[in-house]
Amino acid sequence: MRKLASIQKIKNLEPIEGADAIEKATVLGWHLVVKKNEFQIGDLCVYCEIDSLMPNKPEFEFLKVRGMRIRTIRLRGQVSQGICFPLSILDASVKVEEDVDVTEVLGITKYEPPIPACLAGIMKGKFPSFIPKTDETRVQILQNVLDRYKGTKCYITEKLDGSSATYFVKDNIFGVCSRNMELEEDNANSFWKVARENDLENKMKLLNINIALQGELVGEGIQNNKCKIRGHKVFFFTAFDIDNFRYYNFEELENILQKLELPMVPVINRDYILENDIEAIIKLATIKSTMDAQAWAEGIVIRPYDDKVDAELSNTFSNGRITFKAINPEFLLKHGE
Repeated sequence: MRKLASIQKIKNLEPIEGADAIEKATVLGWHLVVKKNEFQIGDLCVYCEIDSLMPNKPEFEFLKVRGMRIRTIRLRGQVSQGICFPLSILDASVKVEEDVDVTEVLGITKYEPPIPACLAGIMKGKFPSFIPKTDETRVQILQNVLDRYKGTKCYITEKLDGSSATYFVKDNIFGVCSRNMELEEDNANSFWKVARENDLENKMKLLNINIALQGELVGEGIQNNKCKIRGHKVFFFTAFDIDNFRYYNFEELENILQKLELPMVPVINRDYILENDIEAIIKLATIKSTMDAQAWAEGIVIRPYDDKVDAELSNTFSNGRITFKAINPEFLLKHGE
């Protein structure tokens, strides 16, 4: 699960031009604005990430004007992502140690946007246990991963701003899932409508294997349809071998989608050599969308050509799979996220 709030170290402090009362702090790979002299380099603090939904408590009263949600903001020209609090907001029973998760202790939950009517389906069951859920971790917390895998050949795709969709065939049974559940067939539900429009069941059964295709459902009524897409479309980003519980590599994924005549998410760079520089990766993500040249892209997703699993990360995110996202700060600022 994502650590929305954790004990972290102030790695650096820098002045902000023209600002006397605030300064720029670096925590993990995030930059944020803090009060001047509130922290010193090396201090431990409670860091709360963007998308944290804070509880209605006196110490968080100042966030009521923002709906108690921590968002990306810009102060005196400095992009600020997250908030630092002194350790004094923690109960004395909390173990004060770097990287300790205090999300639950503080009563913080993750902000989830309301589900559009077109995506609200009838639950058939829980998300299948034989398929991993789609989940990408933000690059700002992965400096150690970048250091370990620097030099790895990767590919970069645009992160589309939609809703996660999973389609599978197992033992000749076709299934449709949203991010968190399997859905009953319903003519009003966009996940199923897209499946029928693309003839996914018949196409996937022709492969004669147990397989899941995962992608992003985008279009009208979904996430405000920022790229002005007509109707609903799905663009795929992974293919999963159910029997062997493994992801197909990039070349295999492309071949499967070409064979089935299904669209892949836009590929931005096929020959990216992973660098251990978070700021450089965020710059790569600060782009306009390939779907609409007038709109900011939500960001990028970086994956190795050949799927990699890191045992040290198996209990932290994505089952240890090396795959991560960099969100475009301009996108977050424009859309108040």
